[in-house]
Amino acid sequence: MNPDLGGDVRTSLIFPTYNPGPGIAPVWEATRDFLQSSRDSWEVLFVCDGCSDGTPQRLQSLAGSSRLPVRVLSYAGNRGKGFAVRQGMLAARGDYRIFADVDLAYGFDDIERVAEALWSGAEMAIASREHPSSEVVFPPRLLGYLFRRHLQSAVFGALARLLLPIQQRDTQAGLKGMSAAAVRQIVPRLRCDGFGFDCELLTACSRLGLAIEEVPARVRYRDAASTTGWRTVRRMLGDLFKIRREWRKTIPAPLPLDESVVELTPLPEQMRAAA
Repeated sequence: MNPDLGGDVRTSLIFPTYNPGPGIAPVWEATRDFLQSSRDSWEVLFVCDGCSDGTPQRLQSLAGSSRLPVRVLSYAGNRGKGFAVRQGMLAARGDYRIFADVDLAYGFDDIERVAEALWSGAEMAIASREHPSSEVVFPPRLLGYLFRRHLQSAVFGALARLLLPIQQRDTQAGLKGMSAAAVRQIVPRLRCDGFGFDCELLTACSRLGLAIEEVPARVRYRDAASTTGWRTVRRMLGDLFKIRREWRKTIPAPLPLDESVVELTPLPEQMRAAA
């Protein structure tokens, strides 16, 4: 895999993906519709985080037959969201690079809003559910579940701001973007493979002096499936202390590229040559 190949891609969108099963079908359809209707130059990367349900092959087949600017990265073993996002951000070719939850809790309107902030000059832009203009859309049956999630998020966010040099109230929103220059400066220095990745990313931006723009989002909850139960929160708290130790006095050196990551789809240049 050869990152930073250049070309005419303005914006890259990265979806960290782990065993979505049949749920990948509506995501693919929405992605296809977005790419076909957008007037801007985009590419989409699905980073399969040790998927064992056939998702890499399914996406490879869909991408190959559609001839859309969609790439599929894959590797063995479930390494975590942070690892998947890092690989996608470093493999992307866009001048701007955004990662989003693959379940499309944040729709393409939110993704474009983050992209517009980057196109306007922001070094980093993040969706914030705490933004005054943000909305949360959910069926009434999920009210109790969303209250528990909000409580978890509030407790974790307060601890993150206490332990780390960050000010953002919503650290864990799964929609963030950076310029390619910021990616090259920051992402190779990140170590956190799990859900603490977002806090390490914000910490790195603070330590390296990169401004962060917060944008509103319209978050959509369809069911109560979540990877952020109290057990996950405890692991994330452990990540906070690890991030604090690693970033408190020094700035970590960049890590080398992980050679275990394989690209399953041809690059757009190869697709054009074969046409």
